[in-house]
Amino acid sequence: MKIHIMGASCAGSTTLGNALSVELKIPYFDTDDFFWERSEVPYTVRRDAPTRSRMLQEAISKNNSYIVGGSLISWGDEWLSLFDLVVFLYVPKEIRMQRLVNREIERYGNIIYTDPERSRLFREFYDWASKYDDRDFSGRNIEVHEEWLMKVKSRVVEIRGDTTVAERVGKMKRLIRAEA
Repeated sequence: MKIHIMGASCAGSTTLGNALSVELKIPYFDTDDFFWERSEVPYTVRRDAPTRSRMLQEAISKNNSYIVGGSLISWGDEWLSLFDLVVFLYVPKEIRMQRLVNREIERYGNIIYTDPERSRLFREFYDWASKYDDRDFSGRNIEVHEEWLMKVKSRVVEIRGDTTVAERVGKMKRLIRAEA
């Protein structure tokens, strides 16, 4: 089974991907690990599109089954047909944004408030992520994701709302059993 899980930042793609990976005993790949180069300040140096796409393709090609979490909308049309199942997660903005703040504090601590550069980066990321539901926003937004989902060659499943990880994993296991 080849699964892609996507949604807005802090919708739970990584959390569900990791949980499903353990449950199904198949590898999980996060697009952030390919999109961003390792750097002193994480998530600040982007890889070029061909390189990140090639790296992810090489990683998944070693597996018959895998889970990829994160957005692939700007990675090329080849990604539209590489999955058996695409899962779109949607969580209301207020919940996502609180998750984002909690995650950033957990990852980096108070430096996101005390260091001027890290504070600027945090505010820019927060501002960018908060515009996901704005269909007029020129960055990654829900409309861009919905358009991409309409082009996908596999089955698309939506999970909407603030459901628990256990509920999401249970739903995914039922879907996978039904398709087997």
